[in-house]
Amino acid sequence: MRTIRIISRFVLGIVFVFSGFLKGVDPLGTAYKIEDYFIAFGTDWAMSLALPLAVLLCATEFSLGVFLLFNIFKNFTAWITLLMMGFFTLLTLNDAIYNPVPDCGCFGDFIILTNRETFYKNIVIDVFLIVVFITRNRFENVYSRITELSIAILTISIFTLFNSYNIHHLPVINFRDWKVGTKLTVDNPQPLEYYLIYKNKSTGETQEFLSPNYPFNDSVWMSQWEYADMRVVDPNNRPTDVRFFDMQGKDVTDPILGDPNYHFLLVSYDVDLGNWKNIEDIQKLKSLAENDGFSFSLITASPEENVDSFKAKNQLDVEVYQSDDIDLKTIIRSNPGLIVLKDGVILGQWAHSYLPEYEDVVKK
Repeated sequence: MRTIRIISRFVLGIVFVFSGFLKGVDPLGTAYKIEDYFIAFGTDWAMSLALPLAVLLCATEFSLGVFLLFNIFKNFTAWITLLMMGFFTLLTLNDAIYNPVPDCGCFGDFIILTNRETFYKNIVIDVFLIVVFITRNRFENVYSRITELSIAILTISIFTLFNSYNIHHLPVINFRDWKVGTKLTVDNPQPLEYYLIYKNKSTGETQEFLSPNYPFNDSVWMSQWEYADMRVVDPNNRPTDVRFFDMQGKDVTDPILGDPNYHFLLVSYDVDLGNWKNIEDIQKLKSLAENDGFSFSLITASPEENVDSFKAKNQLDVEVYQSDDIDLKTIIRSNPGLIVLKDGVILGQWAHSYLPEYEDVVKK
């Protein structure tokens, strides 16, 4: 039984440290996931609490894991862990049944689980937790109270600073598709496949054809069938699904990603919510880049009228493209953030507070 107690405590501690660390690497990503829950449950008024709650969740989860591994604050740790797991087990049960959000983000972007998988994972963790909770008073006290307090203060302080660094800079480890060094273009891409769906005017039956392999020369067939829909299949294994569009709705993803020269992408999922205190540095970067013949673009999900107002207010005459706000939150955890591409490769990413010197970018 002693062996079972020790194994259960270590497994539970490692899972909490692992999960807390992965969330703490990307606290903004955790905050976005909390926002998804607020939207799903109709509590939009709490959106401003998402980031503080994300930091609290990351720090609490990681600290509880450390407490379990060191076997300190036994009763406190066991009770808080029980309450947390009770809440999240019920939450993930609701997710598994009703699917209000597609992924709870329990392991950040490192491991993506379905809602059912997350619920089953929590059930397994609960088994170890029950063993730890029931036998919590049978573990020996190894450290003095002063040592326990020292471990707790050190753990919470260091991890809170770690959270803060990842918020104000960018995540120290990037588990998403848009990481530095990633090649976003496909060599020798295959053409898109267009499947045309036709419906029989009399029976309602549908048939699908890979264009242009359909009987468009058969006048009798064409009189009996009418075009109903079309689906597009991309046979290429692309590194990213993010798409960019000009203000007229034309897809300009491939020209941007495939630019053989330096292409500066200023990304802001919402220009009205962005932190533009370094707008002068942005203007300087834009001027230097365009003087050397390189492109500088703003990618946003904001409506055109908001963008026009923003450009006039900040005297930023820049080419603007649009994309999905969730995609933009995914490709860089900063609003705004700067990404530099060349030949489809991500050369660098910077948060708005730590923009680079132009010469360092080109040298890089």
